[in-house]
Amino acid sequence: MTDSSLVGQAAVDQLLEVLDLAPTGAMSFRGMSPPVGPQRVYGGQVAGQALVAAGRTVDPERVVHSLHGYFVRAGDPVEPIEYEVENIRDGRSFSVRRSVALQHGKPIFFMSASFQRPEEGLDHHAPLPPDVPGPESVPTMTDRLSRYPERLGIWGQIPRPIDVRYVGEPGWVRPGDRPADPHQRVWMRIDGKLPDDPLLHACALTYASDLTLLDSVLSVHGEVWGPGGVVGASLDHALWFHRPFRADEWFLYDCWSPSASGARGLATGRMFTVAGSQIASAVQEGLLRRVGG
Repeated sequence: MTDSSLVGQAAVDQLLEVLDLAPTGAMSFRGMSPPVGPQRVYGGQVAGQALVAAGRTVDPERVVHSLHGYFVRAGDPVEPIEYEVENIRDGRSFSVRRSVALQHGKPIFFMSASFQRPEEGLDHHAPLPPDVPGPESVPTMTDRLSRYPERLGIWGQIPRPIDVRYVGEPGWVRPGDRPADPHQRVWMRIDGKLPDDPLLHACALTYASDLTLLDSVLSVHGEVWGPGGVVGASLDHALWFHRPFRADEWFLYDCWSPSASGARGLATGRMFTVAGSQIASAVQEGLLRRVGG
């Protein structure tokens, strides 16, 4: 089995097309999924598109600082996704929007997002985790996939607009090949050049934030995804943006899980630039169920 997925700037350009929603009204938009993808819409895609829809109804001088969303139905990747935005409030400093993604007249995802007029204030953040090798010192996705050709599956077909480099073992290795680790740390960047629009970078980061976060729950137990391991789905997702950043520059996604019970796992993560600035924080809960080999 060979890796024939779209990568680099070509994959990034396709991602930009996915995030470029078509307006269907003053507060409504239509989005599409990539022509090749998984059997259900990737959660980061619908979250990123929902943020695009919300952001296009807000004064561009106000930047998104947080979003909170719920995944309520699996999305069909062959059907368009309709986005309806509600203006909750425009205040002197903040704007709040509710963005709902619909297919067949039913919501598959909904999000509240808040945007702020830039202000000065107190400034501090946690330090970058120590002793983490840089992105150029850890294996590429292609290097890791070459060790597990039977696990290539959909990864060898779908576009990969994000350069993902795991510091430790990823969750898609063979059962028994993953040592337990309380943290999952991954270097990421959009694998090409993005325009300078800050909203677009926030949407790209939102897209990336759903990719590996839930895997940190499995990492605690040395578990893996798929046969002989666990299947899962995102239930909700929250993201806070702290400082300006570029999603096409390297950032470390430092993830861990404080709790898992009742077939649900909670994961949290922090994102740092190479220079050590914390740019975002994420929290997600997911449904996790064991499957046979």
